Amino acid sequence: MPGPLQGIKVVEACQMVAGPMAAMLCADLGADVVKVEQPKGGDRMRLLGHRVGGISALWAGVNRGKRCLVADMQQPDGLAVVRDLVATADVFIQNFRPGVAERLGIDEATLRGANPGLIYVSVSGFGESGPYIDQKSYDYVVQMLSGMAALQGGDGTPQLIRNIVIDKVTAMTAAQSILAALVARDRGAGGQHVRLSMIDTALAFLWPDGMMQHSLLADDGRVTPGPHMADNYLVRPTRDSYLAMIATSNSQFPGLCAALGKPEWLDDPRFATLADREANAAVLDELISTEVARHEGRALVDTLHSHDVPCALSNPLHEVHLDPQVQHNGILVEHERPWLGKVREPKPPARFSVTPTALGRHAPKFDEHTDEILAELGRDADTIAALRASGAVGPRR
Repeated sequence: MPGPLQGIKVVEACQMVAGPMAAMLCADLGADVVKVEQPKGGDRMRLLGHRVGGISALWAGVNRGKRCLVADMQQPDGLAVVRDLVATADVFIQNFRPGVAERLGIDEATLRGANPGLIYVSVSGFGESGPYIDQKSYDYVVQMLSGMAALQGGDGTPQLIRNIVIDKVTAMTAAQSILAALVARDRGAGGQHVRLSMIDTALAFLWPDGMMQHSLLADDGRVTPGPHMADNYLVRPTRDSYLAMIATSNSQFPGLCAALGKPEWLDDPRFATLADREANAAVLDELISTEVARHEGRALVDTLHSHDVPCALSNPLHEVHLDPQVQHNGILVEHERPWLGKVREPKPPARFSVTPTALGRHAPKFDEHTDEILAELGRDADTIAALRASGAVGPRR
């Protein structure tokens, strides 16, 4: 597959989303990615939600571009296969709970013995030590602990973002870190161990805006209080839809008043300056919401845009692919995939002028590439048959 990571080999032994998506992002960039799955059913995410032929839409969405090797690392011959595979790789990603990799014999020290230049990546929920390492970590758990749910709830009940945002931002951070480690290796730093936890990634992601009122700690009067950016994230109903807009700056507020037919707001002393509008935000929000509710959504958006006010209506999920800008960009493609049939999925979003990327191979069927990968590792047909017969590789019967 083309792309800037062509020639880089990644071995991934992960389940759920964060680790697998990190590996998929490498595949999107052209890396050869081999996913190692356990013999008894493989990654349990295969069967979560809408699915065809044992592959769910979610699983396919974070595992495209990979090959699948099924190996039992609790058997010596299966473990030997995985170790031999990692010995040929540039990157190894695992998201076992702390201590499991060591018990299996795929810890960093062991694998580095055969591959000094290996980039070894550990993805965990809470890190490798501390009071929470024995607890199971899921996206919603970390949303609650990190303060993200409290931010969504404002002054009311905490609310979860109904999306596995922590898993995905951890995956993106892992992919970014892998690229940085590969660059460092090329500059002579050698292989290294990259450790990420979901809780650390969530805090780093949330902090700049989400914790803006909890970052400046000077207690000598120099901190000037201000509104939280989240207070402006409002969805207002129109007569037939829902609208989001933020237009209280000095450059945008006049356009908002004109679009809503309320030029008198410009002469209202409560709204004369940005500071005045911030001080009277609750009153202004109520006035704006009342006026927005009088209009049909599309006509109001057209009027707001004509006055250079940034805004958008909420696209229903089943119509997102029909949005004119989405169609113009060509980010979503509809095509046939083996096992799944016709699918709609996004292309890699980054556009490279010299090393262009392309959609990788289909998300692999369970055990689809085991024999192929074993042959690449030098196992002949008789050896492969014996490994299958012993249960060291392949599905457990």
